[in-house]
Amino acid sequence: MAGSGHISPMKVLKKFTPSKLSGRPAPRWIPQAMLGKMPEAGQSLGKVGPLEVRLSNGAKELKQSQRLRYEVFYEEMSAIADAQTQLSRLDRDSYDEICDHLLVVDHNSQVRNKPFSKLKPQIVGTYRLLRQELAQLNGGFYTAGEFDIQGILDRHSDLNFMELGRSCVLKPYRTKKTVELLWHGIWSYVLTHNVDVMIGCASIEGTDPDLLAEQLSFLHHFASAPEEWHVSALPDQYVEMNRIAKDQVDQRAALRSLPPLIKGYLRLGAYIGNGAVVDHQFGTTDVLIIMPVSKLNSRYVNYYGQDASRYSS
Repeated sequence: MAGSGHISPMKVLKKFTPSKLSGRPAPRWIPQAMLGKMPEAGQSLGKVGPLEVRLSNGAKELKQSQRLRYEVFYEEMSAIADAQTQLSRLDRDSYDEICDHLLVVDHNSQVRNKPFSKLKPQIVGTYRLLRQELAQLNGGFYTAGEFDIQGILDRHSDLNFMELGRSCVLKPYRTKKTVELLWHGIWSYVLTHNVDVMIGCASIEGTDPDLLAEQLSFLHHFASAPEEWHVSALPDQYVEMNRIAKDQVDQRAALRSLPPLIKGYLRLGAYIGNGAVVDHQFGTTDVLIIMPVSKLNSRYVNYYGQDASRYSS
């Protein structure tokens, strides 16, 4: 319960409120500065000091990012590995082969991926990106396994969707700069691939919704998607998010306890879908993130640059 320190929802969420980009063209565009600069495998998208964000370069780097995901999801967090995953020590699935993989590498940390192999910069962060045209050719989005997203795909059939997933960063690198580099890479990718809408599952650690009641209720009451972007969890997996009355949610406590990734999405102007899904394998409760590019917070766009130039190499 909120005590005497209770503050209005508008004050708490002021910095999370989505805003249209003033003077911005329709979302399907590529700035002049980006023309002819479609990112390719291994291409650098930005640098800050020794850290660089780029797309992965082939099967070897994909395997390294899968190993990083295993370390974070299975060894540090509470994901449960099946026999094959435990043996390989890789977090992988069939979607990996059709996705682009965004990497942050540290040039000051040179590692050998095999004994006697050449030293290479360590991969310290990764994000998985799946474009709609590839998803449609390969059975759909990963997100569709938890949320009924076909409705918004049909309602916005003129828009180009992209799925974000499998985000993770090694613990020593969970800093503002690393996260900024990842988002700089995503923004570059969005611009060059004419992405109109980003979607994806975001996770809260824990599988008991009653213990997550404040976070889920906060997202339900203060960040729910408007009708045109309404999406619900699949009926057989649906978990009610409205667990505490709106006027009884301790908004400060809820914000503090939300994962940094979800707070970051909210700052960008993300909407939250209706209903959560418990993912027992990964030990999480998932919510749906919906981010129309035309609704992104203008401070975010201005910070990274309309042509993604802030950290460009």
